Order: sequence, then structure tokens, then C-alpha cells
Amino acid sequence: MNRLIVMISGNGTNLQALLDAQAAGKLKAEVVLVVSNRQKAFGLERARQAGVETLYFPLKPYTSAGQTREMYDSDLAMRLLDYQPDLIVLAGWMHILSPAFLDCFPNKVINLHPALYGTFPGANAIERAYEAYQQGEIQHSGCMVHYVIPEVDAGEVIDQEVVPIQPEDTFEDFEKRMHHQEHLLIVRAVNKTFTVN
Repeated sequence: MNRLIVMISGNGTNLQALLDAQAAGKLKAEVVLVVSNRQKAFGLERARQAGVETLYFPLKPYTSAGQTREMYDSDLAMRLLDYQPDLIVLAGWMHILSPAFLDCFPNKVINLHPALYGTFPGANAIERAYEAYQQGEIQHSGCMVHYVIPEVDAGEVIDQEVVPIQPEDTFEDFEKRMHHQEHLLIVRAVNKTFTVN
């Protein structure tokens, strides 16, 4: 069975989609570890409820000691190598990973991003897309899963899904539709990754 590590920073709804797919026999992998840089991330509780091992790995001790992000990334990579992951999924992980991490897992780190390729890289992509729609700049948005490279949200796309924005949509309506598609896409993209490799 393929070994999956999921990295989160928050609520973990996309992690839950993967755990549910695994429980239903619809995921070509087993989640062996959930990592968070935030101790109170509810995703850690989701992992515990599913019987999955967790790792809390904060950045602050490094910055407080005057150490670099590369040192943090390198140490985190060393911890994850012990789990021999076939794939690492960033599902709401709110740190940009440097080559100190990525070079340890070549072509094995993928990210879910709530925008289509080349649009709204970085944080708050759903809010920025909604604002762009309100201003008549776009007709729709979407979400994608892509391989992670040092440049933010610019790696090769594995799969993506267009998400429409309706004229009557509140932000909450659009956000809910986006999250629904993310939950479907992340499972599909993980399975596609293992089909290709």
C-alpha cells in the first residue's frame, strides 16, 4: 500500500476527505502520518480520531533561536523520511517549503491550491477570486493539485477543476462550492499520482 503523509495547518477538511476515502476503500494509499505546524489545528484531532499518528512541528523554536527556515525544513524532512512516504500532500499547509525540504522528496510533494494554474497564487486565493469576479475580471475560478516547487503554486498540475461563480453568490456560497470541489479533487489527484507513477 502506498504511504501518504498529509501536512496541515488548520481545520483539516481536505485531510478528512482523504481519510473518508481511505475508510471507504477509494484511496490508493494509507495515511501514515499527519503533520501540523500549529498545535491547535483541528486536523490533528481528525487524525487522532482516525487512528493516524500525528506530528506537531512548530517553526517558532527555530526563529526564536535565530535559526533559518532552511534549518527547520531540513529537520522536518529528516523526521518525515523515517516514515518512508510515497507521497506528501500539502492540504492547507501554510508554510512555503524550501529546497532543503523538497530535495529530500523529489516529485513526491503535491499541494492543493484553491485557484486555477497561473491565477491567484499564495494566500487568500478564494477571497481574491471572488473580488475579481465582483469587479468583472473573471467569470469563474477553480482549484488544482500540483507538484510543489520552490516557486509558489507554480509546479506541474496533476489535476484541476473549474468552479463556477454565480451572479447571486455570496462569498460564503462560492467558498462552500470551492471546498466541495477541493474534497473531490484531492482524492482524485492522489489516486491519479499513483496511477501515473
